[in-house]
Amino acid sequence: MAYDRYVAICHPLHYSLMMNKRICGVLVAASWITGCLVDLPIEVFISQYFFCGSNEINHFFCDINALLKLSCSDTHSLEILVLSEGLFLGIIPFLLTLSSYIFIIAAILKIHSTDGRSKTFSTCSSHLTVVLLFYGTIMCVYLRPSSMQSAEQDKIFALLYTVLIPMLNPLIYSLRNQEVKNALRKVIIRK
Repeated sequence: MAYDRYVAICHPLHYSLMMNKRICGVLVAASWITGCLVDLPIEVFISQYFFCGSNEINHFFCDINALLKLSCSDTHSLEILVLSEGLFLGIIPFLLTLSSYIFIIAAILKIHSTDGRSKTFSTCSSHLTVVLLFYGTIMCVYLRPSSMQSAEQDKIFALLYTVLIPMLNPLIYSLRNQEVKNALRKVIIRK
């Protein structure tokens, strides 16, 4: 989505060439394939571990950090793998998204009319807000040393990035629509 916004704002005349069906298909396939394959090494590692004591996971779902706390094996190598994957698969996409927004903001600042600048910025600000919230919570969970991890904090952050942010996503994007704003005003005024 960041690439789409970048092309739409920085290269509007080339949009149909740069965002054709093939490019969209490649972007979707790459994200699906990466999402499916990213946990494979972690699953192979964790399948070799022994679990003793309680088999109750103190989390909303079967999260890797919660599983590591249940293992009686030496989990140091897996912790390093999770951290390195988190750096590679968390920081790099975040920096790529952030760099596209740096180019977008530079293009927005070149717009001479104040109305055009504010309209363009409002289009991108909602996506940037969701991206910052999502990556921020993910990084707080997976890029912390194990000594700083707390089961309760992990649950709160997991609730944010699995429930709250996806739930807010349609709301954030629809509030840019004038018809939705007018309908919301009518509902609020009636009450």
